[in-house]
Amino acid sequence: MSTPGRAAKRRKTSHVLAIAPFRRLWTAMGVCSLGDWLNIIALTALAGNLTQSSGFQTQSLAVGGVFVAKLLPAILLGPVAGSLAGRLDRRTAMVVADIVRFAVVLSIPLVGNYQWVIIAALLVEFASLLWVPAKDATVRDLVPADQVEEANRLSLLVTYASAPIAAALFAIVSALTSMVASAVPGSAVKPTDLALGINALAYLVSAIMIFTLRAIPSGPTGRAPAASVLGQIADGRRSIGSNRVVRGLISGMLSAFAAGGAVVGVAKVYVGSLGGGDAGYGAVFCAVFLGMGLGMFFGLRLLGGLSRRRMFGLSIVLAGLALAAIAVIHDLVIVVMLSVVLGACAGIAWIIGYTMIGLEVEDALRGRTFAYLQSLARVVLLVVVAVASALAAVFGSHLLAVGGITYLFDGSNVVLLLAALAAVIVGLLAFRTMDDRRGIPISVDLLAALRGEKFVPEDDEQPRGLFVAFEGGEGSGKTTQSRLLAIWLRDQGFDVVQTREPGSTKVGMRLRAILLDAAHQGLSARAETLLYAADRAEHVEKVIRPALNRGSTVVCDRYVDSSLAYQGAGRALEAEEVASVNAWATGGLLPDLTVLIDVPPSVGLRRMASPADRIEAEPLEFHERVRREFRTLAAADPERYLVVDGTLTQEEISRLIQDRVREVLPDPVPHEAEAATGTIPAIRD
Repeated sequence: MSTPGRAAKRRKTSHVLAIAPFRRLWTAMGVCSLGDWLNIIALTALAGNLTQSSGFQTQSLAVGGVFVAKLLPAILLGPVAGSLAGRLDRRTAMVVADIVRFAVVLSIPLVGNYQWVIIAALLVEFASLLWVPAKDATVRDLVPADQVEEANRLSLLVTYASAPIAAALFAIVSALTSMVASAVPGSAVKPTDLALGINALAYLVSAIMIFTLRAIPSGPTGRAPAASVLGQIADGRRSIGSNRVVRGLISGMLSAFAAGGAVVGVAKVYVGSLGGGDAGYGAVFCAVFLGMGLGMFFGLRLLGGLSRRRMFGLSIVLAGLALAAIAVIHDLVIVVMLSVVLGACAGIAWIIGYTMIGLEVEDALRGRTFAYLQSLARVVLLVVVAVASALAAVFGSHLLAVGGITYLFDGSNVVLLLAALAAVIVGLLAFRTMDDRRGIPISVDLLAALRGEKFVPEDDEQPRGLFVAFEGGEGSGKTTQSRLLAIWLRDQGFDVVQTREPGSTKVGMRLRAILLDAAHQGLSARAETLLYAADRAEHVEKVIRPALNRGSTVVCDRYVDSSLAYQGAGRALEAEEVASVNAWATGGLLPDLTVLIDVPPSVGLRRMASPADRIEAEPLEFHERVRREFRTLAAADPERYLVVDGTLTQEEISRLIQDRVREVLPDPVPHEAEAATGTIPAIRD
């Protein structure tokens, strides 16, 4: 996580919600999203109620058919709707789409048959496909260019934050309707009819708000139609290429997403078998999305001491176990509580994966990669819902009797158990592949994280000093900054040992000559890795550990992470093997703080004035892979890393580093006691 620096010296930009037209549009988006989620819940509940007397198989297929009708238009008709929306006036497109949705939803209780439910779902989704591109174009017109990203984040927030609100509203409406029906026999009020009425009202309110928003520019969006979902998947698959980490992250995220989709897909039928009715269905739907929100916002804070890579795989495994418990426990209250746990685990996996992908993928490919992920998530959800409904229907409902105890086991249980098994397998594979703390039991690591700590293995020679390592690509400025930090620390009265890799010992100097000499271009990747590890073993044994044991502060220019980035990613060696060799060479010694100075390779290499050594002479693609791996390592362990933008001025970078180092020093250094660091000519890194 990059340190923001000193806010007092910067003028704070006003929040995007301070822009009145955008605030009004954002409110309309919230109302509209509430209507969208109510529409999904009410239509699936209505489909289940209309076919309830036709048997378990028909009911399962009916509910699944509504989900398919809601998802299919975006996959098949997205480009057509985008092309049509691009030719329409944006205010007109949004208002007409809302009016159409209002009329269609209002007609559903009046017609009251399953066929019209499916047709209405298709019509509502096609109207939504006209609304969304017009909304996106309007957002860009209403906010400054530098705040578009913030506006998009708020749009995404209101879209998904309204899901648990809509589900809770449906549950409350259903419960109140049931109370009225009990108090007034013969009452014809149905919870789905009332929910659909609120849904239609939401679309009408949105239409009025958009119509009265005069700040929306007139004219069409002028945008080319977006690629089809399948086209985005193909394009995204090509863009990630053979990036093993990204593929693993996407697989894990989709597995967690599919687990939640399996619950939502069969929840109506399953809750009905538990005697929960529409109110219970709304409660389960709300619990899943509420849990996702809690996981995204609080999960990482509660387990701050746990490695992000470990947490990713572990959260998927726990999601699978929660799903398995939901499948076999026939108690609605417990199912609702477990649904919160399931959603929280899925939310943690999603936010970790989303963050790590953003750091792993280079800037030019990030948009296509996220479009690939979102498009693939839609297809996965469609397939999961369709297959889940069909499988549940095929299996049917069976009443098992064992020793006088009867147990209802139906297709919903089968679907949930299979989804749980898949999630556990994917989670275990992700954990095994991405584990960056091998040798430390996960139970010990997890208990320490629950206490708000990070588990550190005991060592007979536990260092007492502070160890700060500097990492970064060629020309990043890390060597200069490590020197400046050492000078600053000495000015504060600390005993500082400034060192570097390779070449800080007599043996290391000879190894450095071999490793960096351009004449040794034929050196194999494995030999290079072992030579760096040999230098590091000598360095730790002769310089770093003795200095730490006597209480000195060690400032090191490059350490283990350089091997993980240069030899692991740059030379395309197995990261686990490189990590294992270096862990053995260093005895598991890690820095207390790693400062990563992040600079695009195209910028850093231009800074190199002298003739290139063997590593600097590698092609740009090599250095791009190195940079991505550094950023991935930082994202996986943000407590140990400080990531600094290397394109800032030398003074700004030094101040950011000093601010962070001040937090980990054994004796606090007041701001007033800072000594001027002066300027030192930049040297080769």
